[in-house]
Formats: sequence, C-alpha cells, structure tokens
Amino acid sequence: MANMTTVPFSMRLEKDLKAHLNQEAKRVERPASYLASRAISEYLERRKFERELLLERMEEAKSGVFVSEDRVTAWVDSWFTDTELPKPDADIKPRKT
Repeated sequence: MANMTTVPFSMRLEKDLKAHLNQEAKRVERPASYLASRAISEYLERRKFERELLLERMEEAKSGVFVSEDRVTAWVDSWFTDTELPKPDADIKPRKT
C-alpha cells in the first residue's frame, strides 16, 4: 500500500471493536485507520486467493479425477500420529468408454 493515493472512507464499528482497534493501534504506534486499511486489504487478498483456488479446483473436478472420501479420511485421521500417511493419490478416475 506504499505510495498509493488514499481517499476518505468512513464506516460504523461496534463500540468494542473500535476500542480494540484503538488499543492495538496504540500498541503498534500506528493510526487506527492504517490498521483498518491493512485488515481490509488482507481480507480482500485472501478472498481473491480463495476464489481463484475454488475456480481452479472446479476446473480440476471437471476431469473426473478425485480422491475418495475413505482415503482422505484415513489421511486426515493419521495427522499428528506416529504413522502419518502421505497425501493420497487420486483413486477415482473417469471410466474409459
């Protein structure tokens, strides 16, 4: 956001949220408006990333290649154990006609 032209923007916040924002701004020695602007920017970037990822996954899904629920469940259940499984490979593939 450095060297960007800024424009005024106002909004209503819940009283507790504004107090929390002001406390954090004081802690980091920045204006509350800077923190709010950064939070909005980060939120929008995250939403953009999630939207693009979803569109990519939807395109992948059109291929008909998937990992079964059983394999995903076994993999997730193994996390943080001594026998953690590797990421599963696709085991559902389109039928050849």
